[in-house]
Amino acid sequence: MTESLLTGWLIFALAAAVIAGSGVLLSRLADLLADRTGWGEALMGGLLLAGVTSLPDFTATLTAAVDGYAELAMSNIMGSLAVNIVFLAVGDMVYRKANLEHAAASSPNLIQSAMLIALLTIPLIAMVTPEYALLGVHPATPLLLVAYLVGYRMVQSSQERPMWLPRRTAQTVEDRPNPTRHSRHSLFRLWLAFIALALIISAAGWALMSAAETIVERSGLSQTAMGALFTGVFTSLPELVTTIAAIRYGALTLAVSNIVGTNTFNLLVIAAADVAYREGSIYHAITSQQLLWGLVTILMTATLLLGLLRRERFGIGRIGLESSLTVVIYLAMAVVTLLA
Repeated sequence: MTESLLTGWLIFALAAAVIAGSGVLLSRLADLLADRTGWGEALMGGLLLAGVTSLPDFTATLTAAVDGYAELAMSNIMGSLAVNIVFLAVGDMVYRKANLEHAAASSPNLIQSAMLIALLTIPLIAMVTPEYALLGVHPATPLLLVAYLVGYRMVQSSQERPMWLPRRTAQTVEDRPNPTRHSRHSLFRLWLAFIALALIISAAGWALMSAAETIVERSGLSQTAMGALFTGVFTSLPELVTTIAAIRYGALTLAVSNIVGTNTFNLLVIAAADVAYREGSIYHAITSQQLLWGLVTILMTATLLLGLLRRERFGIGRIGLESSLTVVIYLAMAVVTLLA
């Protein structure tokens, strides 16, 4: 292993550790802010926390796009979308009182899941349609932005005036904001700490992708394998640690909405990557492998949505059937990618 390749792996590992450590602190701050602001866990997790935990993906994907690594950029984001659903399955394994899909079912989480499936079809359709770009930007890019804004207006509306509510059971954990909780903490200081952590994980995301580009250049690893199975996983570490931490705090709605909301926000990262990639439309600078990862993510998200609707209380080993299926689907896709 050459010195530059070894340095690349060391920087990659250090950046991943910083991202993971920051994620633990972010989940605690988000839980406090959800109560202190009265926003609730679904909105806080699906919008603000999701946006911040997506920052490593955002900076990493944009770094690869600006540097002309289209396959690496899109593989990173597609791999991140898929592994985030797996992280929710891990959360289900951690929460032993019932299946997570049963305990955290809510109208906003259902709408976010359906919205993710709908939005993800936009870049996938763009990938297989005739190439077209205006000033280097594909029409799918502004469409993604508009669809995201409309979708989150629907999520906010379902939070304020829900037209559907899950039937309460002994295992249901409701999201009830408590503005007086931890009132000794200054709201200004909570926001300041939240912003500081956001800046730290953004820088770590840039460092991680820069190291990944070095590894791709110096090793025989393909851009797709590096993006989907390495950078896609490690830039998503905030989602894993914030989800596990939120479950341990009892903030189950926050845990689920963080994962689904992060994946929805990551679709805006695809739009940003198209703008940053200056060699034409990024949707047409990639291979069928990235398209396949996108389709697999739709399958995994649909499986999650079925779990939230079916609400199985207990599965084998207290793990939901949907959680087990998403893990199997992901592992099968990982093997296909490595063998390609």
